[in-house]
Amino acid sequence: MSPAIENLVLEHLRAIRTTVDRLSDDMQEVKSRLGLLEQQYANLSNRLDRVDQRILRIEKRLDLVDS
Repeated sequence: MSPAIENLVLEHLRAIRTTVDRLSDDMQEVKSRLGLLEQQYANLSNRLDRVDQRILRIEKRLDLVDS
């Protein structure tokens, strides 16, 4: 290959590496944010379960539902 073509290939490879590095960084951020969303969802789900249990207990005490 001529030096001009080699330089062009190297230039393209560097651009590809830069793009891949940027995508990798973006993916790490997405994974991190997804992990936070999963934690928040689990916490919310637990809280809703506790509220549901409390409401059921109240309904039973008031004889609003069959035991």
